[in-house]
Amino acid sequence: MTALREAVVLPILLLTIALMAGLRIGASVSFVPPSLFALLLATLLIAALVRSGALAPDHLLHGSRAIVANANGATVLFALFAATAQVLTMLTPRSGLPLLFVDIFLLVLLLNTLVAIPDRTRLLRSLALTLGSALAIKFIVLAAVSGPAESRVARVLVALFDAATLGGVAQAPEPRAAGYLAFFTSALYLLAVALLPHVRMHAVYTTELVPAR
Repeated sequence: MTALREAVVLPILLLTIALMAGLRIGASVSFVPPSLFALLLATLLIAALVRSGALAPDHLLHGSRAIVANANGATVLFALFAATAQVLTMLTPRSGLPLLFVDIFLLVLLLNTLVAIPDRTRLLRSLALTLGSALAIKFIVLAAVSGPAESRVARVLVALFDAATLGGVAQAPEPRAAGYLAFFTSALYLLAVALLPHVRMHAVYTTELVPAR
């Protein structure tokens, strides 16, 4: 990884993602910090990145590196954690049963990823699928359920569905701009993860093939 990417590109990109993911667009624009559960999920996701080789922490923090280089590496890791927690908070419903279901969904997926230990390519694909699924649930499915129905039949169906779930599914309507912002932020996050210093595959294969003496 080049010094420019480590010192400039990654910190700016990750901090921008953290800021964008924390924005809530409505009658007024506000900034929402990550939830406690999102911090836990972010820890699991970063652990999965390390185990899969998608993130090599020793390329950012190591005794052989200069103090300034280690300080910059620590900044990248902190920005990565903040961006991860904010993105997961952004893609999680605000309350009710959807919040519970999505939290459990993300927790199970991340735990399964840690156990399976996929390679970098598979983890990036899995991460893209996970973020895309959470984005679709919150900004497409729940928006369709919570938004105002256009016809009388649709209003009746939405009312019956809301009554069957004891009002636990409907959410406060999200502005259309919030969905576009979430999509763009998620895409930037995937790009940032792909730019992280990672373990080269040939190095992994060499480590596995050389017998211990």
